[in-house]
Amino acid sequence: MKIWSTEHAFSYPWETVIKAAMRKYPNPMNPNVVGVDVLDRSLDSEGRLHSHRLLSTEWGLPGIVRAILGTNHTQTYVKELSIVDPSQKKMELCSSNITLTNLISVDERLVYRPHPQNPEVTVLTQEAIITVKGVSLGSYLEGMMVRSMSANARKASDSSRTSALLSSTRVFSIFGSSCDVWKDFSLSPSKQTN
Repeated sequence: MKIWSTEHAFSYPWETVIKAAMRKYPNPMNPNVVGVDVLDRSLDSEGRLHSHRLLSTEWGLPGIVRAILGTNHTQTYVKELSIVDPSQKKMELCSSNITLTNLISVDERLVYRPHPQNPEVTVLTQEAIITVKGVSLGSYLEGMMVRSMSANARKASDSSRTSALLSSTRVFSIFGSSCDVWKDFSLSPSKQTN
């Protein structure tokens, strides 16, 4: 098992970063995510948006990794659960793979919050637990995955790529009456959970 974590500060306010995060897949900067299906989306009585999404991914695993894992399977699915709390200005997203779980598990948690001293900056804290099961060289594969996650995090924090994603996000206020808070996420306000 390997534990990985990182923190990044975006030079944008929380509202803008959250809008981009909700729309980040699929995008040409990360072609590995080939599809996103919203399985459930609802508002709770406190105005928090709960989302359950299924991400379809296609990873071009190197031949040596496929040989070690004993599979040619490169299409995987990831379940993603998120809660966006506009009153607390916090978004928490947890994801985990639901395919190849007999060989590998990746459990990831992201938290977006405004910087405590500067509301024009958003801090992303990202952590993952990676476990390769039942194969020789498991620790080696876990290390490869950690390096890959670190490289992807560096790409995501690259200012030109982040700026392109954030500037392509339409600016609107996500705060408003309880009926229109999430209208730009195509949420029917009649669906409520308690």
